[in-house]
Amino acid sequence: MKDNQALIVVDVQKDFLETGALPVKDGSQVVPVINRISPKFKHVVFTQDWHPQGHISFASSHPGKAPYSTIDVSYGKQVLWPEHCVQNTVGAEFADGLNTENGDCFVKKGAHSDIDSYSAFLEADRKTKTDLGVWLKSQGITEVFVCGLATDFCVSWTAIDAADEGFKVYVIEDASRGIDVNGSLDEARAEWKKRGIKIIDSSEIN
Repeated sequence: MKDNQALIVVDVQKDFLETGALPVKDGSQVVPVINRISPKFKHVVFTQDWHPQGHISFASSHPGKAPYSTIDVSYGKQVLWPEHCVQNTVGAEFADGLNTENGDCFVKKGAHSDIDSYSAFLEADRKTKTDLGVWLKSQGITEVFVCGLATDFCVSWTAIDAADEGFKVYVIEDASRGIDVNGSLDEARAEWKKRGIKIIDSSEIN
């Protein structure tokens, strides 16, 4: 891979694995794929959901509301999730076996109690930025390869925001797994197509 290309590994955390609080089907299967491709990149970013107790996205923070239902909040519709990736808990840790030693940028997101955050670039209010875009540009990165959990939420939002920031973007399909809530996977792919985001297989990374 070239020096202007970075790998962004999104939220491969214990709570998103099959036995976690918010399981993604076959989530653990991304680990060996990511471990195989990450050494090929000079720059590797790892992101983590990092929610405080009582986070706005937790169904348990809204009495009477069921997980996967939606509510209206100040920045629009909010899906309510089971409690997951609470700061400094086991569930927020990276998946067992995931090699993070070659990571040179680590992004914790969703740490504001009243704003959810799917994207590694921009929180759900679409105003609050992380430092990731600035850091990537400071390293001369112009192309990003995005993978992880879950394809139709945090991976997709990260890919879309990367494209909107001017990066050429690839989603590595076999290094990602989705949830597919109410057609969210098809919706994500439609957004990728609009922005010229390409879907590739890890075998295409040399």
